[in-house]
Parts: sequence; structure tokens; C-alpha cells
Amino acid sequence: MRLRTLLLGLVGLAAVCAIAAGAVFLGAFQTSAVSADIDEPLTQDEMAALAERGAYVTTLADCYACHTAPGGAPWAGGLPFKTPFGTIYSTNISPDEEHGIGGWSRADFHRSLRDGVAKGGVHLYPAMPYASYRKMTPEDIDAVYAYLMTRAPMPVANRENDLAFPFNIRQTLTFWNLLNLPSEGTVASDPDRSDLWNRGRYIVDALAHCGECHTPRNAMQGMEESEYLKGAVMEGVEAPDITKEGLTRMGFDAPLLARFMQTGLSAQGSMTDRMFEVVHFSTQYMNEDDLDAMAAYLFDLDAMPEEPAAPPAPSPVEVSPELAQTARATYLNLCSGCHGAEGKGIPNVAVPLATNASLRLESPRNFLQTVLHGIPALDFPGLARMQPMPGFAGELDDEAVADLANWMRARWGGQEPDVTAEDVANMRRRAGE
Repeated sequence: MRLRTLLLGLVGLAAVCAIAAGAVFLGAFQTSAVSADIDEPLTQDEMAALAERGAYVTTLADCYACHTAPGGAPWAGGLPFKTPFGTIYSTNISPDEEHGIGGWSRADFHRSLRDGVAKGGVHLYPAMPYASYRKMTPEDIDAVYAYLMTRAPMPVANRENDLAFPFNIRQTLTFWNLLNLPSEGTVASDPDRSDLWNRGRYIVDALAHCGECHTPRNAMQGMEESEYLKGAVMEGVEAPDITKEGLTRMGFDAPLLARFMQTGLSAQGSMTDRMFEVVHFSTQYMNEDDLDAMAAYLFDLDAMPEEPAAPPAPSPVEVSPELAQTARATYLNLCSGCHGAEGKGIPNVAVPLATNASLRLESPRNFLQTVLHGIPALDFPGLARMQPMPGFAGELDDEAVADLANWMRARWGGQEPDVTAEDVANMRRRAGE
């Protein structure tokens, strides 16, 4: 046994050495998006002038939401991200000298955001969306750097990641970068498109890094560019298709989407999970022009339409009388008190269901998650709020949940009634893992 353990240890050591050696060799071929002039530090006057603008750019980039854990110190990190390879914790980006970025130069900061390599040559995990931030302009990165350096230092130690071998070896990210990091830096404006469209592309692709959640991942967890913005599963929840086709299917047009990104509420439902945090910390503070630009780009428009024109509701799909009777009884008993007998919802209590985007998605994942596990009370911009929705995992068996999903998705989402009890059982099992 001891000999076997020794041999396994030697094999593991050899694998680590091979990975490290290969990464060092391949690192020579990795190109940086950071120009040499960034090594020149900014003056104090330049930093002061940039900081005010940097507050807005940092908000668009949604840095606070990821680098502040619930109940934790601002900018001090500690927020967990569950990945297929283990848990990664966000880091302290306050200007603390020991634990944060207080000792980072301008060049250190640029290389972390654009190359994924922090001070001292430490590779960052792509849970930090440097593949998207790589497209930011140097001027915007300078602004973020200047703003963060005006925050209060937070002497909070960074949490250790919990990753399986060999993903706990940071140098292996050299391979990841070579395969998945865009070779180019900031994307040039398209002269054939409007300023509005180009601004929207820059916000969506770089600052707001929408593709990081809404684009499917390959086996190496890089974004599948051929499936750009067509939806992906993140931490058990579906980040839906936000292409023009996907948004239209959910019931949005460009003006409605811009308003939804600002308020988090619409006839199509409410923002939940990570997207609630995006609205709470980022998009509610975006100016009207930038909200319009995002929506225009996602709908591939060069100008916003003067009047909203929401797509028509999908046609109901017929279900068996037995299913309709059983599921409607469940709905009336458990759901109608808040959502109404006809699914119209109650303001500041529950969202409408008759126009709800989650029922129009091809996958029932998000709807099943909500029925089983509920949603906490949420406060939205302004005075709007939604009451908590309880989960019904203990009230309904798998067959009843499947019946409810099939009836509601067919009636209000135009989806075929193809959810099975096994699908529900799988959702329960994954939630318990």
C-alpha cells in the first residue's frame, strides 16, 4: 500500500511538473493586450480627475456585486462562485496594502483586467471576467483604477479557493488563456453602425460582460463564440437566450428591455438570483442613453423605436382535460391567492404569470426551481418590492409539479407539455448535492 501511495504521489508530482513546464513554455506565446506605455504611472492630478468618472465605469462593470460578500466589508471579496471544478472566492480589491490592491501599480491593474494576470505574475481564475474586460478601453481601466484607489482600505484576508487538482494550480491557466482569451484587445467601432449600436456593443461585450453568463461554455469552460448570448446554465439557474430572437420570445422589445434593466420589474416578471444583484448594484444606476444603447445592440438596432411594440403572446398549446383539471386545481389552491386566478399578478405582491418570460423559455429549469424552492422578498429600485414566494418542494410530489409546469407553460408560454416527473426529481436531487 505504501509503495502504491508513493507511486501515485510520484505520478502526481510528474503531472504537476509537466503542467507547469508546459504552461511556462506556452506562456511565451501568450500576447498581452496591455501596451508598454501603461508602465508609466498616473500623476495624483490625473488620478483625482479620473476617479469621479471611474465611479460610473465601475458601476457599469458591476465590480461591487462580486467583490462584496453579503454582510461583508465593501470591496473586500469573499463571495463564493460554484464551478464544475470547485468553489472560487472573489478577492479583496480595496486599496489595502496587505490583502487588497493598495500596492498595485497602474500596469498591475491593467494586466489583471486584460490579461488575467495579477501582480507578481499570479494567474486569475476566469470567474473574474477578464476575457470580457480585455475589451475595455485603457482609459476606462484607468478610471476604475483611480476610483478603487479612493475607497477605504479593508484589512480583510482573502479566502482560499476550494478547487480540485489540477485546477488548483494557477499556472495551468496559461493553457486556458491560450485557448479562450481573445487575441485582440479593445474592439474597434463598426463604421457602418450607429454610435448607439457601437456603445451598446461595448457595454454588453466589455463593461457589463453579459456573455460571461449568457453564452454557453465549452469543455474547458471558455465561451462558445458560435453560441454567443444564446443562454447557459449558471449555478443551477438558466441565464436565458438574450439574442434578438430569445428576447422577442420572452416578450420584450427594445424599450421594454431598457426599462426592465433599470427597474428589474415588468409584465415579463422580475429579476431574480444573480440578475437581481446586477440590477441592484449596476444597471439601475445606468443613464438612459446607456440603457438604450444596450437594448439597441441586443435587438440589433441603430436607433430606438419611438413607441414600444411588445411581441404578441404565444398561442396556448392544448393539453388533456385530465391534466388541465388536476393542474388548475393545484394552481387555484397554491398560486392564485398571490398571482390571481388568471395569472395577472398583484403589484408589490407577486408578478404576473400570464405574460411571464420564464414560462416562455424552452427549458422549464427556472420555473421548476422557483416552484420547488421559492424566491425571497426583493426590494427593487424606487418603492417597488415583491413579497417572498414559498417553495413547494414539501407540498407537491414530482408528478404534481410536472403537471403544474406543463399546464402553465402550455397555457401562458405556448410550450409543449413535455415536463416529466423524472425531470422534477432530477431538479430536487441536484439541489441537494
